[in-house]
Amino acid sequence: MRARLDEQCVIEANSQFWEQMLVMTLDSMLIAEQFCVGAGHILGSVNLSGAWKGRIEVRMARGLAFEATAAMMMQPIDTVVEADALDAVKEIANMIAGAIKSSLPRPCSMAVPESVVETERFCSQPRTEDSLSVAFRHAAGDLMVHIWEQECGNDSVSDIAVAIPIV
Repeated sequence: MRARLDEQCVIEANSQFWEQMLVMTLDSMLIAEQFCVGAGHILGSVNLSGAWKGRIEVRMARGLAFEATAAMMMQPIDTVVEADALDAVKEIANMIAGAIKSSLPRPCSMAVPESVVETERFCSQPRTEDSLSVAFRHAAGDLMVHIWEQECGNDSVSDIAVAIPIV
């Protein structure tokens, strides 16, 4: 069995969280390779295992992380501290990964999400046959959802379908 994920699946999982949970709209970027965030951006990640093994990462600019945290906590942005943003980004990664997980072969389980403040700049990497990246833009900063497939099914070759993003 092989996973069939495309940009539209990631766009829907992302918008499901941002629009329904935070009432925030992020626009998908036409070309994910244009995504760059500076040092200090926040990375949330979740490892998955089972019939599908891989990792889902959510990288976001610090401004977007703090704005999302303020919305989640229903507090002014100036009251948000870094520890709050790290917790919020863990939850954001968990929610987006959970929505993507519904498109993956079963059984598939998620590990506890992690988050960290990255000390170096990050720019999207070239697409590979076992990865998929979709980038989004918001006035507070950019976000990227990146999926790495390590293994899918019994000794099958990775197969993440790639489609033209819809904007």
